[in-house]
Amino acid sequence: MTQLRLLFVYVSLGCGVLLGVSGCRHAAEGEQQQQPTANIKVEAVHAVNVSDALEVSGRVEVDPAHQVHIYSPLSGRLLDLRLTPGQEVRKGQTIAMLQSGDVAQARADFEKARIETARSDRALDRGKLLLAHEVLSQADFQDLKAADDSAHAEQERTRQRIRELGFSENGTTDVAPIVSPITGTVLDVNTGTGELQRSLDNSTGVATVANLDTVWVTGDIFERDLAAVKLHQEVIVRFAAYPGEDIRGTVAMIGDSLDPNTHAVKLRVVLNNPQHRFKPGMFATLRIDRPQELRVVVPTGAVLHNGSATEVYVPASDGRYVEKQVTTGAEHGNTVEIVSGLSDGDRVVTHGAAFLRQPTGE
Repeated sequence: MTQLRLLFVYVSLGCGVLLGVSGCRHAAEGEQQQQPTANIKVEAVHAVNVSDALEVSGRVEVDPAHQVHIYSPLSGRLLDLRLTPGQEVRKGQTIAMLQSGDVAQARADFEKARIETARSDRALDRGKLLLAHEVLSQADFQDLKAADDSAHAEQERTRQRIRELGFSENGTTDVAPIVSPITGTVLDVNTGTGELQRSLDNSTGVATVANLDTVWVTGDIFERDLAAVKLHQEVIVRFAAYPGEDIRGTVAMIGDSLDPNTHAVKLRVVLNNPQHRFKPGMFATLRIDRPQELRVVVPTGAVLHNGSATEVYVPASDGRYVEKQVTTGAEHGNTVEIVSGLSDGDRVVTHGAAFLRQPTGE
């Protein structure tokens, strides 16, 4: 019986040792599995000359210096509106007629001023005669002279007012022409024949006319691309309406402030448009070629995003892999530029980097 007990003790101790060895082996294997190596590929990355183009979405706009909103010069009823959108008009061309009671008031003011001027002229003539016979003092004569000058000034003011309304002081009609102040294209018409116009509180005007011989193409440049754009730099403009056609222009303006919502600045290109092929509101693409630069290039799969940080994995001296933050640039197919964080010849995990990322929560 004693021998059987001893045998049982030996067998139990042996099993314990075997279990302990097995547990240690599994623990060691677990530690080795913390960073898998079967699907990991490490390569040296190199700097190469890269060149690409910055493409910016743009839109055709009217040059504000060559656009006018036409308003009624006085209150009244619109007659014979002669405009349609897209129509070409000349400077000084009559686009509508306006019948207004303001003209009668302006003519009445002029007639009063004319009568007062005539009365002041007669008073001044009598004053000159009395002054010559020393019946009128010099001070009284100066008062008559001042009154006469004031009457003439008022008459001239009322005459100019009639002319501003488009009438002659000697006429009798109350219908005024509305003319286009520039040669251009009618972009929109905001009223119609028979509608009443109020010159003091118009919000939209009669029509908008613009000279489209030159147009703007504007786009937004984001902060990261701002250094690649220079004033007077050549730009290729492409329109979906004209596939395969490259329109060359130059950067005419780069904005001085960033939009707080888009964090971008405005870019402007001015294009000649003699045939009016580029229509306001038309979409375009602005292509800006950037010069060649020496940049480290890695496969896109090597770059991982961790929140706002961009990282790659590099091998460490102890055989493990550690994260390294980098700044990326433009993508070229399956590769991406590294602006900072890596140097020529650095070894990087180019395949399987996602397997090295620690699970969330550990």
